[in-house]
This record gives sequence, structure tokens and C-alpha cells, in this order.
Amino acid sequence: QVQLVESGGGLVQAGGSLRLSCTASGRTFSSGSMAWFRQAPGKEREFVAGMAARTVYADSVKGRFTISRDNAKNTVYLQMSSLKPEDTAVYYCAAQDSIWVMTIVRMYDYWGQGTQVTVSS
Repeated sequence: QVQLVESGGGLVQAGGSLRLSCTASGRTFSSGSMAWFRQAPGKEREFVAGMAARTVYADSVKGRFTISRDNAKNTVYLQMSSLKPEDTAVYYCAAQDSIWVMTIVRMYDYWGQGTQVTVSS
């Protein structure tokens, strides 16, 4: 059984930083892509960042967020800096077997349960 487990969410003031972690169990994704999505209340889930053969970021987080992965630990990270209130959302980790980073929700086969990030103004 494949599981993705996120951690690291919380409450932070605007301008602050958080690091999210997502660890996969049940199989490895070293040859596939892992990504972060987020969903704010009343909004659709949106792509944030993904990493495979290349790294892709949403325009809204470029220069502020950094995705990285440790294949030995089967873990992907999202370092978030200069956080804004509009970054408030539930952040989800996702994985799929393609070497190409996909920005569309339905292209991902595996999802974590999500971790809440709240940025206060």
C-alpha cells in the first residue's frame, strides 16, 4: 500500500518561513515526479511546485518557494519563504511515475492527506 505523509504545516506570520516534508512508503518514486499542490477554502486545488528531470514552479511562488527531494529517504520537501496571507491553504503532496512534471491534478496517482499552512497578516 502506497502512502504519502506530509508534515511541517502550521501558523506563521507574513514574511516568515516554513518547510514541508512528504515521505512516501510502499514504493519509491525516484524515477518519477513528486509535486506539491495547495487548496484554499472555496478554491480549486492548484499546482505549486514539482520535481522530476526538471523543476517547475507556479508563477505565484517563484523566487519564494524551493522544492527538493532526497531519493534515499523517499522524501520531497517544500521550503517556503516570504510567506504571504494568500499562501494560506491545505498543502498536498502528490506523486506519479512520469519523468515529466505535470501541473494537472488528475495526472497524479498518489496523494497525501494534506497539511494546513496558515499565514497571518
